[in-house]
Amino acid sequence: MSGTETLVPYLDGKKKKNGEEPTIIVDSREASTAAKIVKGLIERGVTVKTQALEKGDYVLSDQCAVERKTVTDFVYTLTRRYLFDQLFTLRDAYPKSLVLLEGYLPIIYKFSHIQPAAIWGAMFNLAKNGIAIVNTKSYKESIDFLYVAARQEQIVEKRAPTVHAFKKNETLSDAQVFLIASLPNIGREKATAILKSYQTPLNAFINVDDWSKTVHGLGPVITNKVKEVLGTPYKE
Repeated sequence: MSGTETLVPYLDGKKKKNGEEPTIIVDSREASTAAKIVKGLIERGVTVKTQALEKGDYVLSDQCAVERKTVTDFVYTLTRRYLFDQLFTLRDAYPKSLVLLEGYLPIIYKFSHIQPAAIWGAMFNLAKNGIAIVNTKSYKESIDFLYVAARQEQIVEKRAPTVHAFKKNETLSDAQVFLIASLPNIGREKATAILKSYQTPLNAFINVDDWSKTVHGLGPVITNKVKEVLGTPYKE
């Protein structure tokens, strides 16, 4: 949007241009688990195409893809460290990628296994890295948002929904970063800093006791959690 444009085209959602309606590409797994959203989009006039998507749940244009998560799933994913790598990869292919966070957000204060501050911090980290988060209270609001967003991308901005290919073969350094980043409270940025300090993942694991001394931002709380993961015998 340039400085000379206004928000009028985005606000005037009731007017349709020549009866045009958008097309949304929906991941086949998402279409199965979120059948009410797919049905609602079709009822709004959207052409829904389903296919197996490598990343993302809804493709709205060649620049915008949406990852939908319930609030509970979002919190659960944070504890598993999957979310950031997944969304940063999605953003690389779709620069205007966003998270559609569905559900009552204040419920985060009811979780006992993760602090609200960690959730707010994760949301801020995504936002500052160019991944917006839109919160809807219900699947009906999600339908409304997806419909309006798709119209803006396709009818107003004239961008066609396009499925992009993702890089299949990660480099050795990508695999090393992913390995370290999967540890509790580490993530991509800290993993990179650890590897810069210790050169190899094996050397980093051997010297985990020294992380708090050599890597900025790694205190005893984080290193103790990492040591617990590395040193606790596996149980099914």
